[in-house]
Amino acid sequence: MADKGNWALAITVFTAGFLLVRADIITEAPVGQLFVYELHREVFQREFEPFHKVFGQVYNDPMVFKCNKERFPDLPRWLRFTQRDAYDNGFLYGTPLPRDQGRNIIEIFVINKRNYETFKERLVINVGPAVKQMPYQAEFFIELREIEKVLPAAVQAEIKLDIQNLWRTSRLEFVNITSALDRGGRVPLPLPGYFEGVYVKLGSDQPFSPCMLRLETAEHQRECASGGKISGDCSRCTNPINCITWCKSTLFDLSKPVPPAPLPTVGSGVLAWGGEFSPPESPPDRDFFPDYIVTVIVPLALVLILCLILSYIMCCRREGVLKRNAKTPDLQLYHHHTIQGDASELRRMAGGDRRTADRPRQCLQPLNLPLTVMQK
Repeated sequence: MADKGNWALAITVFTAGFLLVRADIITEAPVGQLFVYELHREVFQREFEPFHKVFGQVYNDPMVFKCNKERFPDLPRWLRFTQRDAYDNGFLYGTPLPRDQGRNIIEIFVINKRNYETFKERLVINVGPAVKQMPYQAEFFIELREIEKVLPAAVQAEIKLDIQNLWRTSRLEFVNITSALDRGGRVPLPLPGYFEGVYVKLGSDQPFSPCMLRLETAEHQRECASGGKISGDCSRCTNPINCITWCKSTLFDLSKPVPPAPLPTVGSGVLAWGGEFSPPESPPDRDFFPDYIVTVIVPLALVLILCLILSYIMCCRREGVLKRNAKTPDLQLYHHHTIQGDASELRRMAGGDRRTADRPRQCLQPLNLPLTVMQK
């Protein structure tokens, strides 16, 4: 019976642990094609359900996503993350290259900004070889869009439909989507009507349409450089905010083999004779006395003149004590000279006992002024 109880306990613990462990999200990303994974806030809202169950309330919590490669502080070099606001979904996007093939484990940390609870999830991205060959690629600039508004699948479908009508084929795939800020664009003003701009790159195994081939003509380049009206713009957009800028569109024809770089010309390895070395002659003698006068003598003379002027003002232009006293009334001078004596008398009276201290002399004796003062 004890053995059966132990087995039951072990099975119960194993089952509970298996139910608590959340399976990793596994997805595929072929080389050369755009990979987009959207982090939905509604999905992670379910991980913060104790408040829903206890209080019966449904919250629209602001959430912030933090993504990094497992055991690394940042994401792989081909992968990027963006989230405009805590109330918006996050996006992991990028285009892997052949050297990025392999398994990428991405750790996703969700932070609830209302109660600051966190939740962790793992995303496994298996980067495999290229599935489709797209030798013909074209890049278009959408001026009235931002990167977060283009990554959703519905918006990508709208843009692809417009490009299909321009390319005249339905066999198109997104190769890359890049914000104009990552290409050296300026940050727009935080006002309505200002956007970052987005570069979208699509590829196909079908050649370019005759309309798209006008982008490589010299006439088109002259019109774009002049800034006037573009005669060869044949793009159409069902949604005005998805309209492309024709002058910022570029074609990439990868079907043509790239010619190898020319090899360097191999010489004989012996330097050509350049003749005897003739060193330059020594420079002519120079008289430094004028420079000495301008640099040393003139500043010293100016300093000496200023010192003489200052000495005259400080020593010869002083009024003097006798002259000052002659202009001062005698009564004012008498009061000035008795201030120090009065201050000493007050200190002596404050420091001793008032009952034993002498009475102030000024209160007992009459004011003895000089005869000249009395006459005045």
